[in-house]
Amino acid sequence: MMDPERIKVFTGNANPALAGEICEFLALPLSAASVKNFADGEIYLQIQENVRGADVFVVQPTSKPVDRNLMELLLMMDALRRASADRITAVLPYYGYARQDRKDKPRVPISAKLVAKLLERSGADRILALDLHAAQIQGFFDVPVDHLFAMPVMIEHMRARQTGKTIVVSPDAGGVERARAFAKRMNVPLAILDKRRDDVNVAEVVHIIGEVEGCECMIVDDLIDTAGTLINGAEALLKAGAASVIAAATHAVLSPPAVERIANSKIQEVVLTNSIPLSEEASGCKKIRTLSVAPLLARAIQSIHEETSVSRLFV
Repeated sequence: MMDPERIKVFTGNANPALAGEICEFLALPLSAASVKNFADGEIYLQIQENVRGADVFVVQPTSKPVDRNLMELLLMMDALRRASADRITAVLPYYGYARQDRKDKPRVPISAKLVAKLLERSGADRILALDLHAAQIQGFFDVPVDHLFAMPVMIEHMRARQTGKTIVVSPDAGGVERARAFAKRMNVPLAILDKRRDDVNVAEVVHIIGEVEGCECMIVDDLIDTAGTLINGAEALLKAGAASVIAAATHAVLSPPAVERIANSKIQEVVLTNSIPLSEEASGCKKIRTLSVAPLLARAIQSIHEETSVSRLFV
């Protein structure tokens, strides 16, 4: 039994339902904080209980509205640091601004690096992240980073979906490592979609590496934004003779018209997690299935607090 005076879990407005699930798993109360707006839209924040000497975890995905949720997280950690919390861990079920993680064009920022520095300067002593868009983002931090994967949460569900010859598909070359690990756990082959990206959120599949004819294809990715790449990939697989297509992704970004595209597509099912809260439209889509990552994050928080290994969560 953890001492609620020694460990505290806070959250902003990004995903309070997930934070509540985590606290329920840990048998801890969700710690109190007031997050409101001034008349001009600025954020007013106050920690409403004593945190001096406590091990504090702030659960806040930086999802839409990204800037608002990121600012809430920064202000909350600054307040906790000034209130003499012993250690502050930023729990990021979704790490926003992760897609610009290198200079691939002239005169562009490395947004993922900038956000890392903001988190550190505002008071984060440790980062707990889930399925970063690129694993090398861990290197942008000078504080310890525990990088979890939602794969164990999804494997059991995906195995239950297997009815015939199955193949895991990476939607692009950058996702091969993630898809390969998934395929290894599923004990099935791997295929890769070779796509050409002409602009932001615009990609075209030009080649399929691997034999998908007659297979049940599982497209595995870290996030789904507008779903354009997903739908194009599914169409390419079906055109190549795939028997069916389902998809699995950790983060349900689902910017319009993603839900409409999924609902009107030939994809049988899209499996997502609750790292980001689903919109009302997405919740009503019969093809979208949501799995909870609260137990996974709760076990990680417990391991960090008790100074035990987090690596056991990868099996």
